[in-house]
Amino acid sequence: MNTPASPPGVEQTDGSSVRIGALVPLTPPGWVEAGQHLLAGLELAVHDVNDGGGIVGRPLELVVRDTAADPQKAAAAVDELARMGVAALAGEYHSVVARAAAARADALGLPYLCSSAVLDALTDQPTEWVARLAPAQSHGWQIYADFLLGAGHCRIAVAAQPSVYWASGAHILRDYLAPRGGAVIELDMREFDPAALCDELVDNHATALLLLVGHPEPAVSIVKSVRHDQRLAEMLIGAPAGQPECAEWAKLLGDDGAGIPFLRYLPEQLSPLGERVETALRERLGEAPSFVAFEGYDTIAVLADVLRAHGADRSRIAESWPRVAVEGTRGRIKFSRTPGISVWQWTWASVQVVDRDPAEPGRLRILHTG
Repeated sequence: MNTPASPPGVEQTDGSSVRIGALVPLTPPGWVEAGQHLLAGLELAVHDVNDGGGIVGRPLELVVRDTAADPQKAAAAVDELARMGVAALAGEYHSVVARAAAARADALGLPYLCSSAVLDALTDQPTEWVARLAPAQSHGWQIYADFLLGAGHCRIAVAAQPSVYWASGAHILRDYLAPRGGAVIELDMREFDPAALCDELVDNHATALLLLVGHPEPAVSIVKSVRHDQRLAEMLIGAPAGQPECAEWAKLLGDDGAGIPFLRYLPEQLSPLGERVETALRERLGEAPSFVAFEGYDTIAVLADVLRAHGADRSRIAESWPRVAVEGTRGRIKFSRTPGISVWQWTWASVQVVDRDPAEPGRLRILHTG
């Protein structure tokens, strides 16, 4: 016999599990490696919560749905998870997908703690139902722009594909750099192959190229073309969205993939909790965890704390965002209303500009912090 899920806002007390819906990109065209790291963090935190007694004696259960970087698939998953009676939603890496999930969660009255997506406008209107751990794109990308200026780069080309996320990034860079003497040259990758892109970089006298494109392609082909064009030997290649952190990047590009700065949301020193979690994540993943895995862990840490204090009622969960104060792997997490941001926002997780050391591509080095 199937037991129906409890209606929204009704809390079960029969000892059954408390369920959290998890949105994760696990198949192409989603960034699968990021999805795997996010899921590893979510699952490890659920394991730790249950080892510690669960949610007031009830086990915490993660109900995972693959978004495959598809906004429509994500919205459908939100509907399904809401019908299943999950107390809240967690996860998602891709900003455009998280935006679709957040809109649907807001419409349904389902609390959603977004783990990794950074798009400033995560919802069209302010909402009480959605909170976010990752720094807003405007915050992180302005820190990246400061790094570029400090390194002496004023003529910065961006190789971009059509996307709300990439367009938002280009807009942030342009608006931030222009008053500080910088110029952004936008190159639409629908119009150039990698070889033609190299010609444009030479003609425009750019000193830096930022990859606002998908991974592995066309990002890998662009890097190879620029690296092997002698005219561009001094060109800085950057990838603010973080592609070079993943192991696949190093496998596909080898030494060519080193020296490409990207954004990472980690402090210089993890907390004792963070150090323990890092060890456990490394064992679970078989490789060094990315910041995305820590975001996953912190998401569950926050939700578990809220569930213990306020129960599984959806309205009470959403009402609790401004009262959250949780020690996460990367610092103390609290949410507030931030100008220009439509959701409850942690302001801010630590931001670093990092690259793979050309002398030792397996090692990451911190170039700038903000």
